[in-house]
Amino acid sequence: MTFAQLGLAPELLRAVAQQGYTEPTPVQRESIPHVLAARDVLAGAQTGTGKTAAFVLPILQRLNSTRPPQAANGFVRGPRVLVLAPTRELALQVEESVRTYGQTRPVASAAIYGGVGFDGQVSRLRRNPPIVVATPGRLLDHVSQRTINLGQVEILVLDEADRMLDMGFIHDIRRILALLPTQRQNLLFSATFSAEIRRLAADFLKDPAFVQVTPKNTAPELVHQVVIPVDRSRKRELLSQLVKSGRIYQALVFTRTKHGADRLAEQLTTDGITAVAIHGNKSQPQRIRALNDFKRNKVAILVATEVASRGLDIESLPHVVNYEMPMVAADYLHRIGRTGRAGTDGDAISLVCVDERPLLAEIERLLGHRVEEEIVPGFAPDPTIRAQAIQLRTAGHVPQRQGQRVGRPQSQGRPQTQGRPQSQGRPQWDARPQRDSRPQRWDRGLPARPTQHHAGSIGRPASLPGERLSRG
Repeated sequence: MTFAQLGLAPELLRAVAQQGYTEPTPVQRESIPHVLAARDVLAGAQTGTGKTAAFVLPILQRLNSTRPPQAANGFVRGPRVLVLAPTRELALQVEESVRTYGQTRPVASAAIYGGVGFDGQVSRLRRNPPIVVATPGRLLDHVSQRTINLGQVEILVLDEADRMLDMGFIHDIRRILALLPTQRQNLLFSATFSAEIRRLAADFLKDPAFVQVTPKNTAPELVHQVVIPVDRSRKRELLSQLVKSGRIYQALVFTRTKHGADRLAEQLTTDGITAVAIHGNKSQPQRIRALNDFKRNKVAILVATEVASRGLDIESLPHVVNYEMPMVAADYLHRIGRTGRAGTDGDAISLVCVDERPLLAEIERLLGHRVEEEIVPGFAPDPTIRAQAIQLRTAGHVPQRQGQRVGRPQSQGRPQTQGRPQSQGRPQWDARPQRDSRPQRWDRGLPARPTQHHAGSIGRPASLPGERLSRG
């Protein structure tokens, strides 16, 4: 199937062709006709499947083919399209897609997010852009200051809805829904469909078309996953060796904490490797500068916390490295989904110490299979080292609660949290040290894994934008 067969207008087809694309991805093929028909859509798609273009392209066509309702004084006040995104990076990415695919027939847009000045955003909103892309918190700030009117919204898009709920935005989302006109088109895109997502969808979607292009809890097919066991104290040494040997030449590296991201970036820089950290404590200009330097190959390693696991549009990302394993198994899929996108191969490497063995087991249960294991010569883990509690707090913070096993919620499979989730939106679980006096082995209590060593680079660099359209 071609884009022309989806019913897109000639100017959009030209914009798509200028980007070098000929065939729509599955989520685009299934979603675009429903959006053009003004039908509500509930779409399940992982990152890297082209879902942004799946709603941007038909929305641009609908705006260009219909006139906005006129106010009594002849002027229109407020956006016709509202896109809610969980992060600043994703909001900027969506607005960039609006400009890219609307280049032959531009439609004004504005990205509204926190971490930057308020006045500049007010100036952009006063120009009445038809499309506003916003994070929930900053949007409500503008609502409270009466700098935006949501009474003219015709189309609402919730992008990466599951991530927004993970980050604690459910109440903000419901407040925003109450401010919108009842007669509108609603589009909800989510990588996963939890019970809370389904309840939210049932509350405001009207007879939606259901689009599911990726089976639940499925890793991207083009990502080669490998686990490298290593002692906790030698992870940074191993990562430096993998980079200097050419095994890893550009990578998004994940840590669990903001302090850990900063420290790792500093250590890699000391090792002679260009590295920069990105996380929630960084200002928006710092985050944009770090991301741009990484995209332009000025730095080899971008160290990130969970805030960067979704919403980043990074071209040519060959490697993702789990320097520290995520505390929630589903986040593993979100992390490795940053590579192996748009029809290109990717490489996901996890450096796993004995403390993280339970986390790896949870991930493998989610995947339904064992992840290939590789021993790097000179870095085989010491079998006499015992597991220790995983500390999610750094020095000077409140100590972590003890006595709960990694990856095991306290009751009914739900993490116990207090208050509003932090920016990473993750429960904080601890690992209980092993009480057995015998040396702890990697394979103890679990089936044997195949062990092999790969020489050279596993993947090859991608050459396509990750969250856009697929090349034919």
